[in-house]
Amino acid sequence: MDVDERRISSGYAKPPWIFKGSALYQIHLVKAATARAFIPKEFRLVEAFGYTLGGFFLASYDDSPAGVFDELVVIAGIVWNPPTSCAWAARVLVNSDEACHHGRKITAVPKRKRNRAFGFLDTFGLGTTLAHPEDLMEVKVSEVDAAASADICNIQIRSDETKVGNWMGPAIKMALPSFSGNTKYYSNLLKYSCHLHCRVRPVRPAVVSGALEDETEILSECKQTSQEMLENERRLSIAVMLSKPIIALQFKCLTMQVEAPVVIHPSK
Repeated sequence: MDVDERRISSGYAKPPWIFKGSALYQIHLVKAATARAFIPKEFRLVEAFGYTLGGFFLASYDDSPAGVFDELVVIAGIVWNPPTSCAWAARVLVNSDEACHHGRKITAVPKRKRNRAFGFLDTFGLGTTLAHPEDLMEVKVSEVDAAASADICNIQIRSDETKVGNWMGPAIKMALPSFSGNTKYYSNLLKYSCHLHCRVRPVRPAVVSGALEDETEILSECKQTSQEMLENERRLSIAVMLSKPIIALQFKCLTMQVEAPVVIHPSK
């Protein structure tokens, strides 16, 4: 798809913006029909046999333009952006008011005291409780909109994969371009360019749980009010989170450089 591009500014200082911390990047098989509900018709979904690659990016930043905060990016799928492809960020949740203009506020149970034994996982502050202190960390995710709050999901992460002294994996450099926007908070389509330098290794996929209604009803195209459409988007985000995981990667010693987003205007 041909597009016209225009860079926009942010409340942050002059780009590029640098984020440092750690992250879990988990790739899922997502139903193409679910992913398409987020993606404008101008974009072509990368899919095979009725599925695309989505998942989530769960990060904890110790240093960033917005200070210390945590972020959950729900990735609906992959779209073509010749000569390559880009991830589509369906939802961005943060637990920082300063960073909230880049996503939605996230809240959960109070943080517990950090324990070095859990390696990079102890840095996550998305409201965590240790269901089984010896091997599991549970991240409870809720979305806040004004005075209303809605549960999104629970994420259980195996702490035994990240104990101090384990192999951290090779140092790599990679790019993670992505599209976002087209929401009630920002109607334009945005393209982000992210360059990562980190130590990476495969880990056991996190277990995501939560309640989900019948996707057939969620995906129906009957006439809906604005509030019903927002509720559908939230439920579809949960469907992405609950889809089948195929691989999980741990990013340690992460430095992420983010350029100013580009506004995408489909060419006529």
